[in-house]
Amino acid sequence: MAGANAFQVEGIVTAVLPKQLFRVRLANGHELTAYALGAAKRTFAARAGDTVKLQMSPYDLSEGRIVVETKTDLQ
Repeated sequence: MAGANAFQVEGIVTAVLPKQLFRVRLANGHELTAYALGAAKRTFAARAGDTVKLQMSPYDLSEGRIVVETKTDLQ
């Protein structure tokens, strides 16, 4: 992933996939596969409906890295 050209977007987790992968839908309706960063894999536990911030490369819009997780309030 290109560090200098990377940009951040916000999306909602729609599905939890095997091997710490997540299906995320962006505000414009685009769906992509996302993964957690290195050490965060051990503690990262997103569920469907959680809002996350992604870092994406302009060269490959089919995948992104989850940078920040914002939990939804489910009561």
